[in-house]
Amino acid sequence: MNSPWNGKFGPLLIAEIGGNHEGDFEYALKLTDLAIASGADYIKYQMYSGDSLVSRLEGAQRNAHFKKFELSREQYISLAKRCEAAGAGFMASVWNPEYLHWIDPYMPIYKIGSGDLTAYNVIKAIAKLGKPIIISTGLATLQEVLEAVEYIQSLDERYKHPDYLAILQCTSMYPIPYQDANLSVMELLKQSTQLTVGYSDHTEGSKALEIAAAMGAKVLEFHFTDSRDGKTFRDHKVSLTKDEVQDLGKKITDIILLQGNALKRPLEVEGDHRTTFRRAVYPARNMEAGTIVSEGDLISLRPNHGIDARYFDKVVGKKLKADVLAHQKLDWNLFE
Repeated sequence: MNSPWNGKFGPLLIAEIGGNHEGDFEYALKLTDLAIASGADYIKYQMYSGDSLVSRLEGAQRNAHFKKFELSREQYISLAKRCEAAGAGFMASVWNPEYLHWIDPYMPIYKIGSGDLTAYNVIKAIAKLGKPIIISTGLATLQEVLEAVEYIQSLDERYKHPDYLAILQCTSMYPIPYQDANLSVMELLKQSTQLTVGYSDHTEGSKALEIAAAMGAKVLEFHFTDSRDGKTFRDHKVSLTKDEVQDLGKKITDIILLQGNALKRPLEVEGDHRTTFRRAVYPARNMEAGTIVSEGDLISLRPNHGIDARYFDKVVGKKLKADVLAHQKLDWNLFE
């Protein structure tokens, strides 16, 4: 199959609306339309009910928070169809496994959020569906990440293939300073798992995403909003807007172009640069036939006409068969 991590700009761009709609479906529709217009490959949501996520007794305040942000089954399906109709992918972190049977037809890729890295019952329910999975690694040690990967792969062999499992470096604070992004962890994750790696961003602005793309991230996830002005919910502060995502796409396009490929070959064909920029061996002074050439009798000069400068030492000690002028082009026929 074609890799699910191929986006229109290179890496897959995921605009995470998440809870930024704050339970307002009309606002969710507005954010969805803006995210689609931004050019993001996938529009992502968080699907939950308060009582299936947080204990009413042990986390009453958080339970109430998530209840306030709930959307209905019909509303989630409406959002999925809206994305599908516009040619954008629909994605979600499904925090209530009971939702899987009705949302699965709309979900080409599943996302396991950082908080669920150790929720093996949730992971198991998703892995049983056999679709590509992205896991974020905020809050986690490397050992916990490797254990989660091993668990997923034990459920289904296909998750040993990098087209089926992607791991995102993430730091689960809102916002994080640059020094806590730790983009270098992507290489550690890649070496440790041989899977696809990417980055889930909680910095302000897009610089971390741009650098992650340059470092080889195949999946880039970022929060999305219409505006950060006047917003109190924390996720808006680390979110990008439509115009910023469009700008990010252009920058990533440039980054991919600049990366080129790993085949080292000469591309400088204009003006025969391989000749004009490189040097050859030339006489440093006029010399007569019979002269035994010393190192001081020679100089390497542009253009590379005659004997290539790489053979400078091979000319030293040769005997001239004819007179030569300073800076005259040499060839091997002039020597005995």
